[in-house]
Amino acid sequence: MLQLTKLKKISDLELLLSWSDGVQTVIPIKKLRDECPCASCKGETVLFESYAPTKLPIVTPGMYELKKVEVVGNYAIQPLWGDGHNTGLYGWEYLRQISTPIESA
Repeated sequence: MLQLTKLKKISDLELLLSWSDGVQTVIPIKKLRDECPCASCKGETVLFESYAPTKLPIVTPGMYELKKVEVVGNYAIQPLWGDGHNTGLYGWEYLRQISTPIESA
């Protein structure tokens, strides 16, 4: 089972992720927020009915400011953003999918 073993902020713009299979990936902090999987950001399906999210017309202050990241159980991270948004749970598989592998030399 794939596990995130390390998460490190390598600049104001990027995070480095180390995985249990030895692969390292990076993700821009802006992309992490833009890909938030919560129902408010991506929508949801309940009893076969889909609900579209409400799109924000503008970038809100603090939207791309990563305040902290908490590990949830042994399966996800939950970022806290500068605008107070914190409902996105990024499971390991999803996080790996939206991040980019670092090419080894």
